[in-house]
Amino acid sequence: MSNTASQVALSCPSCSPEEATVHEVLKPGGQATVRCTACGHTHKTKIEEESDVEIDVIVSQDGESFSTSADVPEREELAVGEEFVLDTEEAIMLVRITSIELGEDRRGESAPAEEIRTLWTRAVDNVSVNLTVHPNEKREESRSVKLQVPGDHDFTVGEREEMGDEEFVITGIHVKRDATGYHQSKLDFEGDTVRAKDVKRLYGEDDSPTAWSVW
Repeated sequence: MSNTASQVALSCPSCSPEEATVHEVLKPGGQATVRCTACGHTHKTKIEEESDVEIDVIVSQDGESFSTSADVPEREELAVGEEFVLDTEEAIMLVRITSIELGEDRRGESAPAEEIRTLWTRAVDNVSVNLTVHPNEKREESRSVKLQVPGDHDFTVGEREEMGDEEFVITGIHVKRDATGYHQSKLDFEGDTVRAKDVKRLYGEDDSPTAWSVW
């Protein structure tokens, strides 16, 4: 979801009169001054201003959700998996689109803003990650904890992590359904890396000093 554009797609009278090329807007207005990024030609043209539409947005964060709205250019195409900055009265946050509601119980993977009734999203700038820690000692039981981490933090199979009271070596990672760019939903090969915002569950082996204590 973009802010006011400083670049637009227009035909260039010098190098591309039939097809649009990317132009930089040098001076906005009724007769805008633009420069073709393909050939550098500068010319004046009228840029049609696009109207915004207000879309309802549901944000999920740490098991809770709240409703807000966003103004989006009516012809802008939005898609599941896309991330954008949402500016609300409470906070400015990065969210990811998880579902697009088109109305009449219809949903789609993508659609222009003017056709969208509600965007379902989740916050991804700071996230809670579920961690299951397996002990080194058979007499102990596995435990589950929640980690609070930046969404862009990388977790890598085989690497050691220290977070709060937890010290562990990552043995496996389950990936969220709305994550893209991963070859499978469960990664357990050394070197496999997943960003925190894409993690459904993290698995690790206890590597704290108490795990190696002599009983």
